[in-house]
Amino acid sequence: MKNSEIIIMPAYNEAKNIVKVVSSVKFLFPEYQVLVINDGSSDNTSELASEAGATVIDHPFNMGYGVAIQTGYKYAYRNGYNYLVQMDSDGQHAIEEISKLLANVTDGSCEIVFGSRYIEENGYKKSMFRYIGTLFFRILLGMMTGRKITDPTTGFQAMNRNVLKIFIKDLFPCDYPDADIMILLTEIGIKFKEIPVKMFNRNDGKSMHNNPFEVCYYLFKMSLSMCVTKIRKYS
Repeated sequence: MKNSEIIIMPAYNEAKNIVKVVSSVKFLFPEYQVLVINDGSSDNTSELASEAGATVIDHPFNMGYGVAIQTGYKYAYRNGYNYLVQMDSDGQHAIEEISKLLANVTDGSCEIVFGSRYIEENGYKKSMFRYIGTLFFRILLGMMTGRKITDPTTGFQAMNRNVLKIFIKDLFPCDYPDADIMILLTEIGIKFKEIPVKMFNRNDGKSMHNNPFEVCYYLFKMSLSMCVTKIRKYS
C-alpha cells in the first residue's frame, strides 16, 4: 500500500459514542481505513463499530489503553500502512483536524505530531484536577526532555511508518503511553512537534480526572514510569 493512511481508535465500553465517531470519520475521510481496537468491552461497542463501517479487532479482555493502541500499531505496520492517525473513540477529538495532523508528517516536517488542546484557546474546559496534573507533567516533562510541551497526555496523534516500526517493539511504554512516549522519542532522536487542535469535553462515560484519589495515584504511577523511561538504556 503506497502512501496509505489508517485511523485507529482504542475503545472500551464506548457504545454511546462509537457509532457517531466512526460514521463521522468515514464521512469526512472515506479514503482512509478506520480500525477500532475493542479492548474487552462488556457492552456492544464491537458490533456497533463494525456496523458503522470500521474494521474491528477484539481483545478477549481489557488489557489497557497502551496495549490497545499498540495492537493498532502492529496491525498498521504489518499491513503496510505508511501513515497512522491515532484518536480517541469518545468524541473528544475534532475529526476535521485529522487532515492537519497528517499534513505535518506527510510533508516531512516531523515524524510524529501531537495535537495539543492547550496551545490556543479553543473552549476546552479543564477540571481542577486535570489542570494540576497537566501542569505537573508539563514541568516534569520539560525537565526530562529540555522542551516545552503543552499537552503531555494527548491521545490525538499522527505518525509515519518509521515511528510505527519503533512503537511495535517491546520498548514501547504500554503502561503509561503518554508523556513516556515524548521522553522515548527524545532519547532516540525522533523528530516530533505539537500543533494546536480543537478538542471537546467528554459528554458520556466516566473520567478518572474527577476523582482526587485516582488522580493522585495516576500522578505517582505516571511519574515513576517517566523516570524509568528516562533512565532506560536504548541501543
